[in-house]
Amino acid sequence: MDKSFHPSTDALMIPQTSDGRVLFAVPWHDKVVVGTTDTPVDQALLEPTALEKEIDFILETAGTYFTKKPQRSDVLSVFAGLRPLAAPQKSGQKTKEISRSHKIVVSASHLFTILGGKWTTYRKMGEDMVNRIEKDLKWKHRQPATASLHIHGYYKDEDWQDPFYFYGSDAPLLRQQMNGTAHQWLSEELKIHKTQVIWAVEHEMARTVEDVLSRRTRALLLNARESRRIAPQVAAIMAKVLHKDEQWINDQLKKFDQLAEQYILK
Repeated sequence: MDKSFHPSTDALMIPQTSDGRVLFAVPWHDKVVVGTTDTPVDQALLEPTALEKEIDFILETAGTYFTKKPQRSDVLSVFAGLRPLAAPQKSGQKTKEISRSHKIVVSASHLFTILGGKWTTYRKMGEDMVNRIEKDLKWKHRQPATASLHIHGYYKDEDWQDPFYFYGSDAPLLRQQMNGTAHQWLSEELKIHKTQVIWAVEHEMARTVEDVLSRRTRALLLNARESRRIAPQVAAIMAKVLHKDEQWINDQLKKFDQLAEQYILK
């Protein structure tokens, strides 16, 4: 949603909602993202969609705490994902009660599989997996060195007002490539520039329009209609860099248009 619904730089956490779960409102890329819900599903889909009861719950609950009550028309993008929770030993547990910890399973052929976990504990998960492999295969133990290792792009003093803040230490390199065109945005509203598309292809392995508009710039998650509007320009820029033809552009736009439709709340 637009940040006017929660005009603060701090996240809002509602610890006890009507059904006992936690609701968050988090400032994100000059917008505010609101969630979450937990609904068990029987089938894993590549593109899961939010359920109507989840949408209604979030809008109703958020409206109690926001500066103004959001309507369906205020939602710029709606998206859902699947959380692969490790199956509990006790049956009948609600998803919110299932541990977010991870489990390691080793098959008879020594295939090591890690289940569950969450993004914020990825280093602990990796360390536990390496330690388990060393133990089971009787390898010499090596002390992990990743606990304080900075990820690519690390930058200590971030300027949150900078539209390229999320590039971290790569931001100056990105600006160099703009070559005086810094204000020629593909999207003024989302602050997406032609150079970002080229950068995504050349430095971030982007190969589809969805890669650029969903996984590199977050445009689809921030404003689905706006991302759909700039998709033709993005496809044309990518085609030039990747040496693709008109058919590739048309195929990409068709796929992205179908995807974006699912993110638009009617």
